[in-house]
Amino acid sequence: MVMSMTGFGRCETSVNGRQITIEMKSVNHRYFEFSCRTTRGYSFLEDKLKKYVSQKISRGKVDMFVSITESEDSQVDVTINKPLAAGYVNAIHNLATEYNIPDDLSVSVLSRYSDIFQIHKEEQDEEQVFNDVKVALDVALEGFLSMRAAEGEKLKEDVLKRVDTIMAIVSQIEERSPITVEEYRLKLTKRITDMLSNTDIDEQRILTEAAIFADKVAVDEETVRLRSHFEQMKTFFESGVPIGRKLDFIVQEMNREANTIGSKVTDSILAHKVVDIKSEIEKIREQIQNIE
Repeated sequence: MVMSMTGFGRCETSVNGRQITIEMKSVNHRYFEFSCRTTRGYSFLEDKLKKYVSQKISRGKVDMFVSITESEDSQVDVTINKPLAAGYVNAIHNLATEYNIPDDLSVSVLSRYSDIFQIHKEEQDEEQVFNDVKVALDVALEGFLSMRAAEGEKLKEDVLKRVDTIMAIVSQIEERSPITVEEYRLKLTKRITDMLSNTDIDEQRILTEAAIFADKVAVDEETVRLRSHFEQMKTFFESGVPIGRKLDFIVQEMNREANTIGSKVTDSILAHKVVDIKSEIEKIREQIQNIE
């Protein structure tokens, strides 16, 4: 199955008294890159989540957001950082005295400085928390991978359609190429006849020149390699493994063969067909940048 590197998945559920929400999305990237934001106090999950997701995804930049809300009966203690609170109180009093402004310090004002409060939760079983989060993660991953698969199938169809277009043009080049040699021979014969109208023409010399020309413009090797690359590409699409990097390499090779053909042809019709091939190869190259 061909997978795109673009996807989105989300799950919101309750597991063992925890309200868990997971959102994940990905975009193109040369390698696998993972970043995660979690609710405060749950940063220990990040490495576990990265390891778990990397088993499902080989390429792409994945961003994940994990929100966890504990049930109301969870044990949470809030204490005051008294030295810090005293420091705030003294600073506010001094501010009021120094600038002769009303000193309206109150508990509600002081409570805005959240760092004076220290939150202590009961000891968490990290493995149990991860297992609870994984329930939501599996659902989010299912939707995420489903979207990547659907997009990947569209990319595959588009690329193979362009491959068929190129193969048709290659067939036209293979059909036209021998004709250009014969046309060259006829032009050469006419030119020599016009120049040496009263002299016998050396037919063998003309055949030799035509043979040299045929060797210079022969593109059989390049078209055979192009066909081989296309067949290999089709095989990759059916392999069921990540193929993005392999396709990128093959497209480079295809482009090289097209450039070689372009440097050999002297016929304007063939030159235009080579341009068409290179245009389709470039479109394929753009598409496979999205494939995992």
